[in-house]
Formats: sequence, structure tokens, C-alpha cells
Amino acid sequence: MTNAFAFDTKAFDTAQLESVFFGPARAFAALSIDFTEKLVSTQLDATQAYADANLAQLRGLVQVKDAEGLKSYLEGQQQVAKYLSERLKGDADKVVALQQDFIQEGQKLTEGSV
Repeated sequence: MTNAFAFDTKAFDTAQLESVFFGPARAFAALSIDFTEKLVSTQLDATQAYADANLAQLRGLVQVKDAEGLKSYLEGQQQVAKYLSERLKGDADKVVALQQDFIQEGQKLTEGSV
């Protein structure tokens, strides 16, 4: 019985394999890793900002002791909502920009390897 996965590697030129297969695969893998690193960093930064804002609001709520304090807290909620909506839009824009860069760089790699 012969092994279906056994093949003679002498038939392949190392430089040819590097230029046709390994080089482009390595470049795309590096691009993917860089994209993932930037995306995770962006997500962690956003998560930290959202957590900080929420914790600050909880601390503010705990400090409410009377009707005037409650009124002040509720008025502050509008500012927090505005901040969070602007932050969310900015974070979404960052992710879109990262994806566009990834697509453009991927196309360059594809064109270069063809």
C-alpha cells in the first residue's frame, strides 16, 4: 500500500515554492496578524472607555442623597449619553478604516503575487 501523502520534494524548486506559495502566504499571514492586533487594541481601548464611563456613572448615582442630587445626576446622564454615542461612532469609524486598510493591503499582496 502506498502513502497518498508521500511525494518527492526534489521535484520542487525551493526558490519557486518561496516565490509562488510560501512568500505570499507568509505576507498575508503577517497582514492578518497586524490587522487582528490593531482590531483587538481598538476594541480593548473602547471597552476600557465604556467601562470607565459606566463606573463613573455608578459612582455618581451612589452619591445621590436628595432630590437636587438626583436632578443633577439625571441632567448629567444626557452628557454621558452624548459622549458614549460620539465615542461609539468614532470607534466604528476606526474599525471601518482598519478594514479598508486590510482590504487594500490584501489586494496589493494579491496583485503582487499574480
